[in-house]
Formats: sequence, structure tokens, C-alpha cells
Amino acid sequence: MLPSMNASTTSLPLAEPVTEPTPETSAQPGHIPGNKGIWVGITCEFVEFLVLFIVYFVSRAHFPEAFQEGSARLSQFAGTAITLLMISSSFCLACSVACIRVNARRQSLYWLIGALLLALGYPVAKLLEIQWNLAHGIDGNSGIFFTVYYYLTFNHLVHAIWGVLGMLWVLVRHLFGGYSAEDHSGLEALASYWHATDIIWLVIFPFFYVLT
Repeated sequence: MLPSMNASTTSLPLAEPVTEPTPETSAQPGHIPGNKGIWVGITCEFVEFLVLFIVYFVSRAHFPEAFQEGSARLSQFAGTAITLLMISSSFCLACSVACIRVNARRQSLYWLIGALLLALGYPVAKLLEIQWNLAHGIDGNSGIFFTVYYYLTFNHLVHAIWGVLGMLWVLVRHLFGGYSAEDHSGLEALASYWHATDIIWLVIFPFFYVLT
């Protein structure tokens, strides 16, 4: 005789509940933020400044005394202020991306506005620094150190202004609901570009304001 089937011992296994994917769990490993176009631009930016840094080192090797004396004449306060503005702005952008990834759209927007306000402080600080330099007789004709200094820092300022314009565009799109947890590549692209510009400044800062 076959043994009786007991419901408590022969019950079928229950199916595991199906959970909806979230932005965190559905993110693919090795995801590259932004898009291909922005990374082409970042690569070109790095190559451009690589050439400029080569010019810096060649000039420093030929005129070591000019670079040692020139650095001491710059305003370290201005250089430090710009550095803090860049780092703080990058932090806010990173927070904005992190928030939109979990669909916290309002918080993402607030962080983006903070990043823009801090980024706008960079050209203001640079303008004040240039006025301070000119008041102390420091211009592009003051020697090889200041020629290289103005050329590199002005180039970086141009890239930073492009980043600020990008923030304005992304902010407008964000205000009109252009980004969500599923689609925010434009915000990631902006953050990637700004982080790259920030990294370049973190190289420029010690070269001109610290190394004497």
C-alpha cells in the first residue's frame, strides 16, 4: 500500500516573491557614467593640459629661479579659495547624481543648484585674483613664470565656464523633469566633465601656488 500523502510533509515549495528592480539593484557593474561624447571631450581636455604641463616643466627646467620667485608673489589665498570652490562644487554634483539614482528628484535638484552657485564663485574669485595681481604689478609680461601661469589658468577658466554653462542647461532640464532614476545620463555627463576639470585644477594649484 502506498503511504498516505501528508500535506505538511509534501507541500510544494512556495515561489519566491518577485521584487521590482530599483536603480541601485538594476545598475550594471562597470557602468560608465555619462555618454561617449563627453568622454571624448574629457580625453581631449586631458591631452590639451598634458601638453600645457609639458610646457610648464620645460620652462621650469630652463628658468628654475623665475619659477621659485614667481610662486611666492602669487596670492595663495586666491588659489586656496578657488580650490575649495571647485572641490565643494564637485561634491554637490556627486550628491545630485546619487540622489537622482534613487529617484530623489527634489534633493538632486537642490544639490545641483548648490553646485552651480559654488561654481559661479570660481570666475568671481579669478577676477578678483587678477585685479590683485595687476595691483601688484603682475601681468603676462612680468616674466616666463607669469606667462605660463596666465596661459594655463586662463585655459582652465575657459573649461570651467563651459562647465558652468553646462550646469545651467542641465538645471533647466532638471526643473522640467528631464531626468529620472532610469534616465539621467546628461547629469552624469556634466558631473564627469566637472570632476575632470576639478582634477586638472588640483594639479595646477600646487604647480603655481605651492611649489616654491
